[in-house]
Amino acid sequence: MIVTPRRSTVCFRNGAVSSVQTADLSMAPDRLTALWTPANLENLARTYWAFLTRVTLGLIRVVYARDTRAVVLLGRPLTLLRFDAPEYELEADHGTVRWPICDGLLVARAGRGSGFLALDVQRQPPDRLRIEVEVANFYPAIAAGFSMPVYRATQAFVHVLVTHAFLRSLATLELKESRIGRLAGETAWPGDASSGRQRTYGDGH
Repeated sequence: MIVTPRRSTVCFRNGAVSSVQTADLSMAPDRLTALWTPANLENLARTYWAFLTRVTLGLIRVVYARDTRAVVLLGRPLTLLRFDAPEYELEADHGTVRWPICDGLLVARAGRGSGFLALDVQRQPPDRLRIEVEVANFYPAIAAGFSMPVYRATQAFVHVLVTHAFLRSLATLELKESRIGRLAGETAWPGDASSGRQRTYGDGH
């Protein structure tokens, strides 16, 4: 497994932040084919949240509701981040699950309702899988309240550290089963590489 890049957080003058971490995995072609199902995209999302809880020894957990996801410290009302329900996009050799950011203690007031967290997977036949974790157009409360250097030295540093650990944990690709099962009935991706057909799930939860 190769995890890149090291310097992956970009801070903009308007107070927004973007961050991308990527892992490339190699495996037997038949193993990749068996894993390449819509349900496993949803299971990957569940694995991400489960890893976050495990690596923080249960201090941070995810509260599921019909239309939102809340990342809480110990419990409400300490909601660090609140997201809208995930949106799924499936293409021939590519899939994305995206959580739009609503608000939370870690979100600056000016940035509420902006940005997203996303998991992106790309199949690279015959034996490679690229997994990307992206935070885009996020407005950190720490930067607004203190400074961007303080944000870089604290929250941004921890985010990159945890995300790299999550990506490395996927070396065996042992995925947690989704609690919701939005894509459980989907057994095939929408078309092959030549068709380019796309399927979007805008109300998945």
